[in-house]
Amino acid sequence: QVHLVERGGGLVQAGGSLRLSCAASGINFRLHPMAWHRQGPGKQREWVGDITGSGSTNYSESVKDRFTISRDNVWNRLYLQMDTLKPEDTARYYCTTRFRGRSYWGQGTQVTVSS
Repeated sequence: QVHLVERGGGLVQAGGSLRLSCAASGINFRLHPMAWHRQGPGKQREWVGDITGSGSTNYSESVKDRFTISRDNVWNRLYLQMDTLKPEDTARYYCTTRFRGRSYWGQGTQVTVSS
């Protein structure tokens, strides 16, 4: 069974940094593309970025050059380094993947950026 657990959220001032992590189990992690999504208050879920098994990344325009996705294929961990945070980055952040035609999401971790 696929299981994704995010950690690392919290309250930070604008301009600050946070690093989120996601522990994955139930999949051959190194073979699977992984992604981060987020959902802000009153907003729809939004794709943040993704990473292939070999480490190639893509980012949404809203976070490009501020956020960095990485992975550790030994410890089955996905990371999201968030720098120069803005109040509009306030959201619940989710680690996601697809396995056998299904999408899997973690429970999310809350990030709140104060102005």
